[in-house]
Amino acid sequence: MTEQDKKESQQLFRTEKQVLQYIEEVGKAGSCYGLDGIRALLNRLGNPQEKLRFVHIAGTNGKGSVLAYVSTVLKTAGYRTGRYVSPTVFGYRERMQLNGKWIAVKALCTHMSAVRRAAEAMKLAGMAAPTAFEQETAAAFLWFAAQQCDVVVLEAGLGGALDATNIIEHTLAAVITPVSRDHMAFLGDTLEEIAENKAGIIKNSCYVISAKQKPEVETVLRRACKARGGKFRLADATQAASVRYGMEKQSFSYGGLKKLEITLPGVYQIENAVLAVEACLALRECGFAIPEDKLRRGLKETVWRGRFSLLAKKPYIMIDGAHNEDAAKKLADSLRFYFTNKKIVYIMGILRDKEYDKIVQETYALAEHILTVTPPDNPRALQAYELAQTAAAYHTSVTALDSLEEAAELGCMLAGTDGVVVAFGSLSWLGAFADIVEKQEERRQAKQYRNSGRSEFHGR
Repeated sequence: MTEQDKKESQQLFRTEKQVLQYIEEVGKAGSCYGLDGIRALLNRLGNPQEKLRFVHIAGTNGKGSVLAYVSTVLKTAGYRTGRYVSPTVFGYRERMQLNGKWIAVKALCTHMSAVRRAAEAMKLAGMAAPTAFEQETAAAFLWFAAQQCDVVVLEAGLGGALDATNIIEHTLAAVITPVSRDHMAFLGDTLEEIAENKAGIIKNSCYVISAKQKPEVETVLRRACKARGGKFRLADATQAASVRYGMEKQSFSYGGLKKLEITLPGVYQIENAVLAVEACLALRECGFAIPEDKLRRGLKETVWRGRFSLLAKKPYIMIDGAHNEDAAKKLADSLRFYFTNKKIVYIMGILRDKEYDKIVQETYALAEHILTVTPPDNPRALQAYELAQTAAAYHTSVTALDSLEEAAELGCMLAGTDGVVVAFGSLSWLGAFADIVEKQEERRQAKQYRNSGRSEFHGR
């Protein structure tokens, strides 16, 4: 038997579906907050994370966007850049990327097979089984090491200190997005406690780049940075000048860099971009060659679907992952800015463990109609009827619906061609909703072609 034959005989997974089924089964055991499991698992796998350098991102909101900016700039500057993202919106393999491209099915199966073998060996040895997130994180490290990444931009899952991603040691920069109240059952009841948890990603002598925070949060972060010999940089978006907002292009000047452009919409994206700029400037001081032209190009070329993303026009159809109070405030600010005097229809789907009452309070006033849905295939989903009851305490036009398809159709009908449909809440269902909207758009365009007398339509 050849070496290749031996490797193939050890494959436990052949398809992405098999991997998903396994992760779903492991996930039924729940999660375990701490680093013992991931440490033991990675030890059996040869500690691939030790071969890698990281930009580690924690915070409450904006992590994904900042990750997208930083990793795109690094890729543009010529570095082999890994991305680790959670949760995902458009597909399972989205969570592991190299230079913006998802992990291939074959590589996913290879590395998840290795992880499963190690996990099963742990169980045979009488050890606790690694959680689904721990196994996914270990597989990502294996792949990034095999791909010889120059740097990995790593998004923390839950919190920071005891999140599985925090097993890493070679952190170049710890980036902290705005910290607010979320996941209090795990992270603490006060902002200070939550900030202490987020500050756990700060490693000895690394750069610490923080967005402008509430005073009690900034105090915690600066104290942790000083205790670990770090170098603190504050990314203060209030210092951005010449800011121009737009749905398709936005620009700002910051720190001597004039007229930086981004294409991600949302008024809060200026804050995210400023934080990314400071992170890239810190990486320069770590020895990364990031010329100004590459920084500019990387910011401009950054794409991050699912966060205040435009899916269609006439009506405008937007999706956004606003799943806590602070994100809901930012969504409302963007809607107020971009869609003044427009008829707005909400489609809301939220998880039961979120502060959904506060999300409704922050957003309801801008909507003419509120439609609620149950996030499909999610055991943590809040039922549409229960969310509708909460919304009805604030708004007079609320309807609970049975499916995403029904919500998309009714939302467009209520908004009319000049209105706006905004689907938001849990990221878990926005990818499925986007697929529904795309199919609706294809049917609409096909109908237009038929009405125009054209004989062929090829879709998108």
